[in-house]
Amino acid sequence: MKQILSRFAFMVYAPTALFSIGQGAVLPLIPVFAVERGADIALGALIAGFVVVGQLCGNLPGGWLAARIGERYTMVISSVIALIGVLGMAILPGLPALGISSLLMGLGASGFGIARHAFMTTRVPVAFRARALSLLGGSFRLGTFIGPFLAAGLVALTGSGTTGIWLLAGILVAVLALVLFGPDPEQEVATRSARRLNPATEARISEDTGEAVTEGLPTVGATAKVGLFRVAWQHRRVLARLGLACATLSAVRSAKQTVLPAVGIELGLDAGQISLVVGVAGAVEFTLFYASGQVMDRFGRLWAALPSMLLMGFAFSGLALVLALSTGDMWFPALAVIIGVGNGASSGILLTLGADTAPQDDPAAYLGAWRTLTDAGGASAPLIFSALAATTSVIWATAAIGIIGLLGAAAFLRWVPMFVPAARGERAGGTR
Repeated sequence: MKQILSRFAFMVYAPTALFSIGQGAVLPLIPVFAVERGADIALGALIAGFVVVGQLCGNLPGGWLAARIGERYTMVISSVIALIGVLGMAILPGLPALGISSLLMGLGASGFGIARHAFMTTRVPVAFRARALSLLGGSFRLGTFIGPFLAAGLVALTGSGTTGIWLLAGILVAVLALVLFGPDPEQEVATRSARRLNPATEARISEDTGEAVTEGLPTVGATAKVGLFRVAWQHRRVLARLGLACATLSAVRSAKQTVLPAVGIELGLDAGQISLVVGVAGAVEFTLFYASGQVMDRFGRLWAALPSMLLMGFAFSGLALVLALSTGDMWFPALAVIIGVGNGASSGILLTLGADTAPQDDPAAYLGAWRTLTDAGGASAPLIFSALAATTSVIWATAAIGIIGLLGAAAFLRWVPMFVPAARGERAGGTR
């Protein structure tokens, strides 16, 4: 495991952490930029949501692109798309330009994430997969944790929110340089595999005779590429079952960002108190990301997914109950931390289950469909909560999120043993 981490730290985790730090710095500022350009609060929130829409729309094209040209060049193209969006935010005036720029940011983030996910799926041994992918998920969480604080510091120093935009632009340039001029992880892993398969080739390379070496190396394009929609149709059984269970987890996670502030407002807490509670819950969540990978690798995927969904499902239901009893000011911090524990305990589970069920020879197209499904769950949860809160009450809307979490727990209990049956996640033949 240490060799894998040292091999991938510079070429996988570092670009991911950099990208997510820049994105985390800008995302909280988008509604502020929208309001400064004449939008009201509702329209500002909608424009900020275009980032999520871009991620959702970019999954299938990102999977197709990674399957055709490889992960490295997909990262390059995705970073360029995100950079165009960032420059558009900084330079172009008006709300339409801000909305399009936010959409481009989401598209770039989607392709970038799929490229790293596909690479780790095919190159990391199954015995270490959950820990490696939990660290990948932790790299994203690091950015969302550090980025807002970094942006706040820059705004305090300069008095301008656009410094956060230029920070992301600089980070994207650094990511592009790292990906373009750093060691190519795909080529390095392929070379290592070829050497292991052909000791004679390794000996000739070590002698450095100057002779061209071609035997034993993998042939690019030797595996026939299957169309993206055909891949989704071939794996419709696992996508419609286990993928739907993962969509409920994504929905509950996403709802946390909307539910906790809304409940805090309903309880009469001020912005500082709500921010403190959400920040503490986020810190607890962040500290658990590697422990989640340890649990999944040692005991199985279900041991992370099921407790996580039960904790979050019961905690959201508890928030609805204490709202109804008007005792939430005492229980709100504790239940928010429980939600953070549940979320952190499942860190990397969506990446890991996607990798477990993906075709190992060419996973990118499948992962595009997988991430589209899970991202759709995440995108729908705030809409469900908002609609129920508007038509009924915050109590019933919060309770609905809790019910989604408990139904998701039942779905994981049913489908994880079927599609990922072994203790460490090795697949049985024909499970899909």
